Amino acid sequence: MESPAISPASSLHLPAISHIHTRRRPKFDALMLLEKIGLRCRSNGIRISVTASKESTGRILVSRSCTANKNQEAVDLYNRRAKGWVHFLGIGGSGLSALAMLAIKQDYEVSGSDIVWSSFMDGLKEAGARLSIGHSVLNIQKDNGLCLPNAIVVSSAIPQDNVEILHAESLGVPVYKRGYWLAKLTEHYNLIAVGGTHGKSTTASMLAYVLKAMGDDVTAVVGAHVPQFELGNIISGSGRNFVLEADEYDGCFLGLLPHIAVITNVEWEHVDIFQDEEAVKTIFRRFLKQIRVGGHLILCGDSIGAYTLLDQRKEGTLSDCSHRMQSSSELHSDSYRITTYGISSFNEWHASSVHPNAQGGSNYKLCYRGCPVADISLQIPGVHNVVNSLAVIATVIALFNDHTKNYELIDLLRFHLSNFKGVSRRFEMIGTICGCHIFDDYAHHPTEVCAVLQAARQRFPYKDLLVVFQPHTYSRLEALKNEFATALSGADQVVVTKIFAARETNVWNVSGKHLATSIIGPPAEYIPSLGDVVDKLALQILKDPDRETVILTLGAGDITIVGRKLLHKLQQRL
Repeated sequence: MESPAISPASSLHLPAISHIHTRRRPKFDALMLLEKIGLRCRSNGIRISVTASKESTGRILVSRSCTANKNQEAVDLYNRRAKGWVHFLGIGGSGLSALAMLAIKQDYEVSGSDIVWSSFMDGLKEAGARLSIGHSVLNIQKDNGLCLPNAIVVSSAIPQDNVEILHAESLGVPVYKRGYWLAKLTEHYNLIAVGGTHGKSTTASMLAYVLKAMGDDVTAVVGAHVPQFELGNIISGSGRNFVLEADEYDGCFLGLLPHIAVITNVEWEHVDIFQDEEAVKTIFRRFLKQIRVGGHLILCGDSIGAYTLLDQRKEGTLSDCSHRMQSSSELHSDSYRITTYGISSFNEWHASSVHPNAQGGSNYKLCYRGCPVADISLQIPGVHNVVNSLAVIATVIALFNDHTKNYELIDLLRFHLSNFKGVSRRFEMIGTICGCHIFDDYAHHPTEVCAVLQAARQRFPYKDLLVVFQPHTYSRLEALKNEFATALSGADQVVVTKIFAARETNVWNVSGKHLATSIIGPPAEYIPSLGDVVDKLALQILKDPDRETVILTLGAGDITIVGRKLLHKLQQRL
């Protein structure tokens, strides 16, 4: 497919001075934090705080004494040389690993620790991070304890009694939660924050990919590995725009000040911290209050939970169909604009004539306020990804609408969306052998399970669908067991494994067996051990290797190893 005959530079028609796009890269990427805390070291047990001085050049020079010999070192923070040492606690997770990689690319010294090694840590090690498995006071010291980190950034999953946190606090080293660090990191950018219960990673990745492909020197941080991102889960740019996957867990996104906020959907999730769906809506309403004056809200009108955020009235009145039928041109806020998107035609941007294509993805007709605009083709399957692409289209139009003609933008969007290949662990192909096709997906909520099953049926309408599901956390299964049972009933065969506990203990006395026995329709079996699951599936497939079967491994835990182990075992036997 050839690129349209429109270069990004000519099509965007940027004016000589644009408050969004042509200002130089902001001086701050945690810079203000390091100005405030100084560069801290220890000499004979005494911390030395170092002050920053601003010269007329606008550069910030810091001198520090880090050892007993008091050698002076000039640190040019503006040029990002020797900017300081940041330690990330819980660095193996998808969220913190991205921040650590961005810090490396912005010339910080980075270290980190976690209880187990993760795939995200491979790239960090290669990039120069100092990584430790297990938590210890030794992880936050160097030069025999003479030097300490300038700051410690902590994952939401780390308890406050962690030994590294307690030790850092006892020595006066600043400890910041991930949400605070993100807020300071992004406050001087043109922030595009992508939030929602589901679809954040794919939507943010798709948006960042498209913007970069269009020629925008964007920075992006997402909570998943993106094969088309050179650095895996970040893009390190030098422009004004910053695309961020904004997480509601632990209120992480409440410190952000987005110019554009995208809400993909709102449902009850993270049941360990949100009592019910209304509690989730409450925190999202607080997030919407963070949108900057003159900003823009891009919201999925198909999601009842998301749509109710637009009005403070009780949900009972908002669920009325007639209320949701008002066009987005009628929706307004006192401080920001609102655009809706979705499959339904009452949305400002919507899709019609959605159907599978030869690439295994979806084609659809893009419509604006009921009028056909363009034909869009995606490589990635599923109606949910059609909706995700609509979010990207609406966001890019909102971002550049003042500076270009929409049809030129649509042409660029159409081209670059067709080249987006998706996100790791989102209907990711593991391999094919004989008639067996193995896929892996992160789905760990009933809505996500339904979405990935729909995508699998779309791509393989005539093949048997065998799902291996690993429940993630006891609290989630206890709260949503019936919904999971309904979602999994769409498969032809189900295997449920032991629950991946993550941060929880089983105070509910719930198990995967309870889910397996609740599934009505397809045969469902409880096999606790992942190794036993591999053996069971291998035997089943070897009996009839040419039978057309799609195997889906689903869950947010270590279920991801099953597909690769199964493929390897089959390759050895066939």
